[in-house]
Amino acid sequence: MFSADDYRYMAQAIRLAKNGLFTTHPNPRVGCVLVRDNAVVAEAFHAKAGSPHAEALALAMAGERAKGATAYVTLEPCSHFGRTPPCADALINAGVSRVVAAMTDPNPLVAGRGLEKLKQAGIEVSSGLLESEARALNPGFIKRMEKGLPYVRVKMAMSLDGRTAMQSGESKWITGADARQDVQQWRARSAAIITGIGTVLADDPELTVRIGTDLPQPLRVVLDSQGRMPVTAKMLQSTGPILHVTSSSVTKTEGWPTHCTTLQLNTVENRMDLVSLLTHLAEVYQINEVLVEAGAHLVGAFVEANCVDELLVYMAPTLLGSDARPLMTLPLTQMKDQKRLALDDCRLIGQDMRMTWRFLSE
Repeated sequence: MFSADDYRYMAQAIRLAKNGLFTTHPNPRVGCVLVRDNAVVAEAFHAKAGSPHAEALALAMAGERAKGATAYVTLEPCSHFGRTPPCADALINAGVSRVVAAMTDPNPLVAGRGLEKLKQAGIEVSSGLLESEARALNPGFIKRMEKGLPYVRVKMAMSLDGRTAMQSGESKWITGADARQDVQQWRARSAAIITGIGTVLADDPELTVRIGTDLPQPLRVVLDSQGRMPVTAKMLQSTGPILHVTSSSVTKTEGWPTHCTTLQLNTVENRMDLVSLLTHLAEVYQINEVLVEAGAHLVGAFVEANCVDELLVYMAPTLLGSDARPLMTLPLTQMKDQKRLALDDCRLIGQDMRMTWRFLSE
């Protein structure tokens, strides 16, 4: 169905889409390559919400050369009016002869309508080329469109014997500078970072993105059921939005900066309803990807609630001993309760090993 050239040009479109990895929220990352007479006449990627989509940019660059061309796009062209006009209409008006999409759009407003509109206009349409690679570009957007929840990635750093801190709580630093810098990339691609009040009180982190000066800061979410977060916390002094999540019995703290918003959630046995929180992030903030950076108790709560899609584990070549703190608190008592995972990726980051684990369906 697809030629070697088709694969080559779609791979190029996917590489282009990755240029928007940190900036397109809440939109998907999309790349487009226009080819006529086996030569690329234009290529583009979507940079950020509100700016022209990849197809529109490529068509503008190509001009008259777009007529009779093949458009390779990593996601089905949109068919509805949002912040920008429909890309399907732009492709039709430009006179392209063929459109190859890596995947259909999971957005219910599109969901096949873009491809159908192109077909009705007499354009040759096909989809499914390098679909798995295209889906890997936008796990959060896809999950939010299909399930109404963001994609949740939990970041942890541990020793070779599976420990995250000394018994006293001392944890700086288990991993090396290269691994800590690598974490910045994952923060940058996440629209929200979730932590717990224990981490705030123990480490007083800012949880900001510190690569590049023009990248948007993620929404920092602090789970604090008893309202213990001090007004002097570094997070409150730094720029970027904050969502302070408390129980329904806690009133909003006065005198906090305007970039901090309070959300009150019900608790069950002093534990936050994590599904309700994630649903709120998806519906109200249009969050696609979440990075959880928290202690053993909150990480364990996310895993126990089946709210985690991926574990991002950095393993350092060191031993902290049997009295050190565990990776997570997960009260499993029987073998039938175990959580099985699959290793999706493993690579050295400096002297540390970074492993990406995916939970298997039960």
